Amino acid sequence: MRKAFKPLALLAASTAILATPAIAQTAPDSAAASPMSARDLVTMPRLGGPSVSADGQRALYSVTTTDPATLARSTAYRVKTIATGEEVAVAMPEDAGSPVFVGDDRIYFLAPGGRNSDGMQVFSGVLLADGRLVQTQQVTRLGRSIAGFEVSSDGESLAIFGDVPRDCAEFDCPDEKPAPDRGTGMLFKGEDGFIRHWDTYETPGIFSRVFVYPIANGVAQGPGTAADGPDGEDALVGHTPLRPFGGLEDLAWSPDGETLYFVARQAGSEEPFSTNTDIYRFAMGDAQPVNLTEQNQATDGTPAPSPDGKSLAYLAMERPGYEADRLVVMLRDLASGQTRALTQDFDRSFGSLAWTPDSRWIIATAQSVLDTPAYRIDPRTGAVTELDLLPGNEAHIGNVTPAGNGDLVFTRDSIAAPAELYVSENWKEATRLTDVAASRMAQLAPVETQRFKFAGANGDTVWGQITKLSGVDEEMPAILYVHGGPQGSFNDGWSSRWNPRVLASQGYAVISVDFHGSTGYGQAFTDAINRDWGGKPLEDLQKGLAAALALDSQIDGSRACAMGASYGGYMMNWIAGNWPERFRCLVQHDGLFDMRSFYYSTEELWFPRWDFGGSYAEQSKLYERWNPVNYVDNWQTPMLVVTGEKDYRVPYTQGIASFTALQERGIPSELLVFPDENHWVLKPKNSLQWHDTVFAWLDRWLAEDAE
Repeated sequence: MRKAFKPLALLAASTAILATPAIAQTAPDSAAASPMSARDLVTMPRLGGPSVSADGQRALYSVTTTDPATLARSTAYRVKTIATGEEVAVAMPEDAGSPVFVGDDRIYFLAPGGRNSDGMQVFSGVLLADGRLVQTQQVTRLGRSIAGFEVSSDGESLAIFGDVPRDCAEFDCPDEKPAPDRGTGMLFKGEDGFIRHWDTYETPGIFSRVFVYPIANGVAQGPGTAADGPDGEDALVGHTPLRPFGGLEDLAWSPDGETLYFVARQAGSEEPFSTNTDIYRFAMGDAQPVNLTEQNQATDGTPAPSPDGKSLAYLAMERPGYEADRLVVMLRDLASGQTRALTQDFDRSFGSLAWTPDSRWIIATAQSVLDTPAYRIDPRTGAVTELDLLPGNEAHIGNVTPAGNGDLVFTRDSIAAPAELYVSENWKEATRLTDVAASRMAQLAPVETQRFKFAGANGDTVWGQITKLSGVDEEMPAILYVHGGPQGSFNDGWSSRWNPRVLASQGYAVISVDFHGSTGYGQAFTDAINRDWGGKPLEDLQKGLAAALALDSQIDGSRACAMGASYGGYMMNWIAGNWPERFRCLVQHDGLFDMRSFYYSTEELWFPRWDFGGSYAEQSKLYERWNPVNYVDNWQTPMLVVTGEKDYRVPYTQGIASFTALQERGIPSELLVFPDENHWVLKPKNSLQWHDTVFAWLDRWLAEDAE
C-alpha cells in the first residue's frame, strides 16, 4: 500500500519565489480548439536552417512534412525575398537536397550522380526569381557518394567529405572487397580508438575525410587533394566533420578560396578519453595540414574566417577532458598568428559564430537563463552586447546569418511553437518571415509558460518553468521534468522529443527545474554538479517542486509523477531510492542504473572520468556513492522504463537491469524497448508509440481515482 506523501509546502515557506510574467501563445479563433496531440507533434512541419544569398536579398530554406496517414516524410524547398516577403517553391531535381547560395543567384546542392559517377554528387544551378533552376550542371563525377560539401564564397574552391579509407590518396579510390570466406566478426585493435560511437560501430581504417578541388567552368578539377594529408606514421587520422554530431560548422573556407579550415580529433587509443579537437589549416597546393591550436589540449572548433581575410574567430574550451567547459570566442590574427580570448570575461558559453560582411562585428549565440539570445561582439575590444531581437520573448534563437551590415536572418522557436524564420533590420526588433507551422499551431489550444526562481542548494538562485494549458480552471496533476546532460537545460525552446507543450496539452502542469549543473547560468553553476550527481541536483528538484506548488495553487501536488531521460533517467533511478515516497509514478528513459557497468560499457569515457574525477578503478568510492543500484531496496514507486538497443552512450542493458530490479520487488512496472532507436526516439511511428505508452502510464497513476 502506498504511503501518503507529506506536502512540501513547509519547504516552500523558506524559499524566495519570483515569477516572471507568463509567456502565452496567441489564442486560437475557436474557444473549442483541440489540445495538441502526439500526432500533431510528429506531423508538424519542420523548418530547416536558411541559406542567404550574398546580396542579402533572398533566403533559401527547407520544410519537412510528414504524411498524417503513412507518417512518411518528405522535404521541399522554398525561397523568400526578404524585402517584399514574396515566397516561391524551388523546383529542385528529384532526390536533391542540401541547397546553399554561393553568390547572388547560384546555388549548389547534392543529387544522385549521372554518367560516370556513383551516389550523391555536387551540382549547381542558377535560381531564378520564380523558383526555377536553370543552367544546372554536375560539379563532381566521382565513384563514391558525397556526404556533404562546402564551397568557397568566390565559387572557385570546393571541399567535399565522405567515408574514405585513410590510406586512399583520392576520394573515389576503389573499396577493398572482403574475402569470400570472411565471417561477420568485427576485429578491433587496442590502438584503433572507438569501437562504437553513439549508435554506430566503427569500421577500422575508414574515416569521414575532406578532399578539396579547384572549380573551373563550373566543374571540379583533377583528382582532388586530401585535406588531412598523405597517409603515414605521423599522419592526421580522424573524422571531419566530427562524429557523431559534427556538421558544416567544422569546415570553413577563407574568403579568397585558397585556405580551408577544418576540425578533427586525432584517432587512436586515447580518443575515447579525449576532448582535444583542433582546428587545422590546409592551403591549396599544400601537402599536409597545419594544426593551428596544438597548444590547447581541450576543445577547439567552429572556425569562422573574417570576410576581409585578416582574422580567424573560433570557439575554445580551457580544460582537457571536460565536454561542458565554457566555450570562449578566440580571435587569431592570420598575419602574425597571435591569438587572444575575446570573451574571457563574459561568463556564458557561446555556441555559434558569424561575421558581418564588413568584418566589423561577430554575431554569436549563447544560453542565458532559459533563453538563447544573440550577441554582438566587438573583435577589437571583446565587448559583448546582447541583441534584443524579440524584446521580452527571445526564447531560442539559432541559425543566425548576417544579411547585411546590421541585418540578420535567424530562426526562433519556443516552448509554445516550433521554429520560424525572422529578419532584423539595423539590429532592431525582428519580424517573422515564414509561416511554416505558425498557422497550424494557432488552431491548437494555447499553453502558457511561467518562469520562477527560488533559493536552491547552498542558497544559490535556481530557475524553473511551469507549462500548462491556458484558460483551464480545473486542478492539474504535476509532472516533474528532469533534463539530461547533465550539463543541459529545459530552456524555452521547441523539441520534437520531450516536448512540454504536448504533455501540458494532456491536462498536466509540467514543471522543469534547471538544477545545479545546468547551462546558461555561468560556468561555476554548470561545474557544481561535478562529483555530486545525486546531491545538489536532487535538493534543487525537491525545493523547485515545492516552489512551483506554492506559486501555482492550480497544480495538484498530491498527484505527481516525475520523468526524465539520460541523466534525467539516472535521476529517476536515484529518486526511486532516495525520494521514494514522493511520486505516484516515474518514467525512466535511457537512465544509468549501475555506475560500474555503465563506465565499462559506454563509449565516450572522458565524460564519466570528468564528472567523477577519474576512472572507476581510481574513484570507485565516489561512483558507488552516487550509484542508484545501491539503493534498490528502497524502491517502491511504479516505473515505466524505456530504452533503445542502438544506444551506445547508455547501453540498453542499463534499462533491462532496472526493470529486473522492479520485477524482483513486485513493483508495478513496464518496459518499452526500441530495437531500432539510439539514445533518442526519432522515427515517427516509434515516437507515436513512445507518447501513447507514456500518456497511458501517466493516466493510470494520476487519474483522480487512480489506485
